[in-house]
Amino acid sequence: MIVDEREGFAAFLLRLRGKGTVPKALIAAIEATPRRGFLAAQFGNIAWSDRMVPIECGEAIEGADIQTAIIAAMAVDPSHRVLEIGTGSGYTAAVLSRLAARVVTVERFKTLAEQARQRFEALGITNVIVRHADGSNGLPNEGPFDRIVVWAAFESLPRFLLDQLSSGGVVIAPIGPEEGEQVVAKLTKVGSRFEREDIGIVRLQPLVPGIAAVI
Repeated sequence: MIVDEREGFAAFLLRLRGKGTVPKALIAAIEATPRRGFLAAQFGNIAWSDRMVPIECGEAIEGADIQTAIIAAMAVDPSHRVLEIGTGSGYTAAVLSRLAARVVTVERFKTLAEQARQRFEALGITNVIVRHADGSNGLPNEGPFDRIVVWAAFESLPRFLLDQLSSGGVVIAPIGPEEGEQVVAKLTKVGSRFEREDIGIVRLQPLVPGIAAVI
């Protein structure tokens, strides 16, 4: 890391410690994943901030703090199959690849999907599968998954994802209106229903169905 990035990373770790315990395996996965390499050069100086960071295709990725809090809440173990809806820059899938057996990540923008795939190849990450596809209904033909994480907001509880989860599996997704704040909900599959635990407040874009027509 360059000096500015080291300082930003140290400040990020201090913020994490102030908010509670973060699993050592997750910290190790974050340290092993070059966050700056998943961002445009002009945004490298805010790589470890808690601000949304612009990426290609008019999109943005969440700040480092909320990404880490959500991945920590997923409680991924080395046997898990993970579905990620919203690849973005590929950073969170790269972190998850160091915690899980397999990650399938879905992105509606072809440009983002291709860039993420190239970054995974450059890092030697072989257990992430990138799908350029419509992830608004999950991936019903590829489950069951042990963990599902969604980086865009549903207006209501995504009950349809129950069928794509293994028993005891977990979905983490923002739920709420398109405009305004949403609640990040941790939904654990118990039989044919979800048990819900709310873990934070965000302002994310709504989940958009379909594949981007051009980019």
